This record gives sequence, C-alpha cells and structure tokens, in this order.
Amino acid sequence: MIKPKTEVPDITLPLINDTQWTLSEQRSSSFTMLVFYRGLHCPVCRKYLQELTKKLSDFSERGVHLIAISCDTEERAKKAGEEWSISELPVGYALPIETAREWGLFISKGIKDTEPGEFSEPALFLIRPDRTLYASSIQTMPFARPNWDDILDAIDFVEKKGYPARGGE
Repeated sequence: MIKPKTEVPDITLPLINDTQWTLSEQRSSSFTMLVFYRGLHCPVCRKYLQELTKKLSDFSERGVHLIAISCDTEERAKKAGEEWSISELPVGYALPIETAREWGLFISKGIKDTEPGEFSEPALFLIRPDRTLYASSIQTMPFARPNWDDILDAIDFVEKKGYPARGGE
C-alpha cells in the first residue's frame, strides 16, 4: 500500500491515441489524477469514464492532469475508446498486473468469456506535482466509486485552504 505523503512509483504507458504517457513527465500545477478502471468488459467503467470525459475541462481549469488506465490490451483499450466515445480522455493500456499490485490495486480473475484472464479493480489516485500521494480510493469491485463533482469540490477546498494530505501515519 502506498501511503499519503510518500512518493509513488513512476509509470509509463501507451495511450490509445498512439502516444505515450509517463507520470514523472507530468507538470500539473495541482494534481495528477490516475483513474484505474477494469477494462472494456465493464459497463460500470464505461459510464464512469463517460462522465469523466464530460468533466475534462473542469479538471483542466484546476490544473489537474489525468489519465484512465487499464490492464486491457491495445485492441481492447482502443475499442473501449471508440465504443464509449471517450477519445478526448487520455486512456492508457497494457498495465502489467505486477505494476497494478505495486500500486495496491486489487486483482480479479475473469469469470466470463468477455473478461480478460486477470485485471485490476478500480482505483483513483491524486498525486501532487512532487509525485507524492495526496489521496487514494481503492475498490475491490466496480461499484461505489468517487463522484466527479465531489472530487472537483475536494480539489477546490484543498487548494483554497492548503489542506494537507492525511492518513499517512
């Protein structure tokens, strides 16, 4: 488990727009937000990322860089980007299961033909520009994820009040 106020591991992933994304290269003025999702097979993820896509400008206005990440293959990730109409969203793929474990994500084995053999469960990480963890929310299932408006309100509060990271003890 990564504790708040500690440096997170660097991560580099290919994106569905045929570019590459590296955490240590992000130059956010407030946070970099990593949104781990289950993959193409997950209808809850589809809705969640579609809602996030509608909020991209709200996060951008707050200086937040973000990425959605899955263990999906290139083919599956690009299919999700197209079918889900989330092409504006930076979508990373091919997250190795071992890297998912390093981040403290829960791993599930596929139980249906439409699911990959293994995949990570959802999580959200807010990371400060110095690459230290500010906050995280890690799920064991696709349900009960943080609401985007709540995250935006929290970022506003944190920035206005200089509210420190908590829970690192």
